[in-house]
Amino acid sequence: MIDPSNWRLHGKRAAMVMFSFYPEDPRPRRAAEALVSKGMSVDLICLTLNDEDPKHVILNGIDVLRLPIRRLRGSMLAYGFQYCAFLVVSAAVLAARSLTRGYDLVYVHNMPDILVLSALIPKAFGAKVILDLHDPMPELMMTIFGLQPNARSVRFLQRLEKWSIALADSVVTVNLACAKLFTSRSCPAQKMSVVMNSPDEHIFGVQPPRVRAASPDPLLKPFVIMYHGSLVERNGLDLAVEALVRVRKSLPNAQLRIYGLRTPFLEKVMHSAKNKGLQEAVQYLGPKSLEQLVKAIEECDVGVVPNHRSRFAELNTPTRIFEFLASGRPVIAPRTRGICDYFNDDSLFFFELGNAEDLAKKIEYVFSHPSEVAEVVRRGQEVYLELNWGKERERLIALVADLLAKESPRSISQTSQAIR
Repeated sequence: MIDPSNWRLHGKRAAMVMFSFYPEDPRPRRAAEALVSKGMSVDLICLTLNDEDPKHVILNGIDVLRLPIRRLRGSMLAYGFQYCAFLVVSAAVLAARSLTRGYDLVYVHNMPDILVLSALIPKAFGAKVILDLHDPMPELMMTIFGLQPNARSVRFLQRLEKWSIALADSVVTVNLACAKLFTSRSCPAQKMSVVMNSPDEHIFGVQPPRVRAASPDPLLKPFVIMYHGSLVERNGLDLAVEALVRVRKSLPNAQLRIYGLRTPFLEKVMHSAKNKGLQEAVQYLGPKSLEQLVKAIEECDVGVVPNHRSRFAELNTPTRIFEFLASGRPVIAPRTRGICDYFNDDSLFFFELGNAEDLAKKIEYVFSHPSEVAEVVRRGQEVYLELNWGKERERLIALVADLLAKESPRSISQTSQAIR
């Protein structure tokens, strides 16, 4: 049977914009490759990760342009300056290319939300615009900078969110919790779609649950706890180290292996681990590609998502959960809305958000109850299979095909009215 999206999208041209790194950022990578697989031509504009990366390259059929702008963590003013610089340059590139490439679609990934402004000229020439809201900016900035909901900067971010959504023809987000939040304050429900942040099953193929048998001698072999992802304070790497201190009282050969880009927060955590006498037990192994992460997960006994308590953590559904489950490994995650919308106590191991002692208890439980752990992993994999990228990918493709099939885009004047 011929998939109608193949001929509906074949030959269409898309531009993708992301204030992030390609192909390191997995969600834009999956989206871009999905569009290319249906015969679309995709130009992608992103940041430069390091000087060795070519500024212009074709990767898996995607024409990648890396702008000479670096992402640096700092104050809100620093973030704002970087966002504005990237917005101006990416908008100029898209405006120039629109004259010769005739884009049908501009696909914008936040953060920042206002990056959707880069699509104004292509939109004026008839392109449809999708805004993919990975993260709710107000909640994330409240978490990073300790802001209150009524702070002027938070209210400003909420206004920008509403304006940005008004400029887009369609809005995509990562889970039900975020969709409910956006529709409650900024986005008409009919404009909102959820495409889960599921891992690519061609990379993270489902493996049978592989849980090591409990041993009467915990010194027999290392018990490996794994963390991978952004090494920033809100993600709780320090919490994992605190839990390890407690775990090693009963499992003296427990180890924590850390994967991700080096950050100042990581340096603080490693210094703290050394002061606690854990310099051999806490191992930082650097950033890994998605393909390399598969092997790293295979070498661990349990994965952890040790988030601190925050407004952002309550909403998030970390992709790491699916990556561990796909590889047959148990994972311990916080009990939050963004996770409990999909998992329950039968399909995931939960700890109290921000509680290192409870995290330690769950790690010890995973070590001591291998048969129960294997069953929880199996049921967690059933949840993952319902949300795997194969299904989410088709949802995204259908959304794009339906959007491009509409007769005409909204005019700039109509968009201005929506913003007002």
